[in-house]
Amino acid sequence: MRTIRLLLDPHPDPPALDTAISRATLEGVARGSLPETLRLHRPGDVLAFGPRDRVAPGFADAVAAARAHGFSPVERLAGGRAAVFHGGTIALSWAMPANDLRGGIRERFEEVSALLAQAFTSLGVDARVGEVPGEYCPGEHSVNAGGRTKVAGVGQRIVAGAVHVGGVIVVEGSDRIRDVLVPVYRALEIPWRPETTGSLRGEVSGITWQAACEAIVSAFGGPFDLDGSPSTPAEVLTRARDLMSRHDRSPEKE
Repeated sequence: MRTIRLLLDPHPDPPALDTAISRATLEGVARGSLPETLRLHRPGDVLAFGPRDRVAPGFADAVAAARAHGFSPVERLAGGRAAVFHGGTIALSWAMPANDLRGGIRERFEEVSALLAQAFTSLGVDARVGEVPGEYCPGEHSVNAGGRTKVAGVGQRIVAGAVHVGGVIVVEGSDRIRDVLVPVYRALEIPWRPETTGSLRGEVSGITWQAACEAIVSAFGGPFDLDGSPSTPAEVLTRARDLMSRHDRSPEKE
């Protein structure tokens, strides 16, 4: 059974630090200086833009809209379009060593989405894997509720020697996601249907952030041996602070 280091400590401030920690962890796993690592944490209010967003003519307007709604713009580590993180979501970051990088892309997507669906089902949600037509940041390995609303999305970043699988799970606060993405996606000229944005609590009342996190840990604890760590290693934090500027995606930083 594979052993994975489990980290649960949050680092929401400054906003770019969270993503930089994931990047620093990925680098360490790729070098072999860090073990395979799964992070689950409560993020700050962040709007994570993908590479395609940065080159869109309306990017500056999208950043301004994000800020107007209280979200800090950062560059996401995994691929995809603009996605929202806030205190009612769970940020997932899984860094694993890999040699056959391209060959395992679909298998990794299927594995993480299946584990998330298993976790949500244990909470009473009718969780299914698949894209909801018109969802934000669309993907065939999104996790939805009843085929109606997206409640989690996943993406990947591949580097030499390792892979990062990242995701956002919406426990509550889907209204905040809709409110900010309406002007952001309008600026980026991305079509979507706001009503497809959902949350776990919107499906089953009473689901808490902690309960959702524990369900995900339990799901991962089936196929893997999770080795809990009290905090992010100091060397990762040091490297992450050096990397923060790479993930600050305000227009003036371009």
